[in-house]
Amino acid sequence: MSLEEMQAVDIRTVRPEDVVDIRQIKIDKGLSREERRREFIRQVKNPYCFRVGNVIVKSSYSENGVSLNERFEELVMTV
Repeated sequence: MSLEEMQAVDIRTVRPEDVVDIRQIKIDKGLSREERRREFIRQVKNPYCFRVGNVIVKSSYSENGVSLNERFEELVMTV
């Protein structure tokens, strides 16, 4: 599947058994950051569409380089 096809997946048509449950992914913390990234992508198969238990998640990634952790910290600081 191409990157564009992965991004275009419509989660309304995805069957839960067809996507990886992110809770099952195990990454060796001893790997370099790049190796961990590659291993995550290898295991998740589609980083734009996966599930957490019975919930299917569709994600998108911004081009500005701000990490999820940084965004989460911003959110927490506004509460």
